[in-house]
Amino acid sequence: MKPFRKYTGSVAPLNKSNIDTDIIIPTEFLKRVERTGYGKHLMYYWRFDDAGKPQTDFVLNKEKYKQASILLTGDNFGCGSSRENAVWALHDYGFQVIIAPSFADIFKGNCSKNGLLLIELEHEQIEALFDLEKNNPNFSLQVDLENEIIQVESGWATSFSIASHIRHKFLNGLDDIDVTMTAEENISRFEQQRAYYMDPYVK
Repeated sequence: MKPFRKYTGSVAPLNKSNIDTDIIIPTEFLKRVERTGYGKHLMYYWRFDDAGKPQTDFVLNKEKYKQASILLTGDNFGCGSSRENAVWALHDYGFQVIIAPSFADIFKGNCSKNGLLLIELEHEQIEALFDLEKNNPNFSLQVDLENEIIQVESGWATSFSIASHIRHKFLNGLDDIDVTMTAEENISRFEQQRAYYMDPYVK
């Protein structure tokens, strides 16, 4: 993963709660073995009609939001099945950050393993961001992960909190394998010192 310290991006508002993983990436598009290529199917049945034509009133199809890389949304985002493909679809579409009052637990875990930063804010702060976006064309904000602050050009700002181990991974661009490898010396020492009968290859 690439280190994530400060990031500025435009915001797409999707003011709905309980958006589940079947909406994010419908089951029929889970046929790929790669992590890439899911973005074109993101929220497919909200973005396209039965004939495959774009639903022009859906937020992600509006011209002003086509370059958005920060998704602002409602409670319990990512609920439903545990499919990791939902995270891959959001990332492949171009989202780097999702801001909401809450996220489903498994979805949170999947995002932390795939470099998609989730930020939870109080409902009042979320509503303030929706209002700011509504009243400011081309609304963008800056996420400062080092100092755990979100701020906008007008001066509005708020703090947020990320679990320390997840913050460490994002700031340093580490995935779970990278984190394990930081303990390589200790692992090797343990393997050399353990009793022979604990070796799974000893018969």
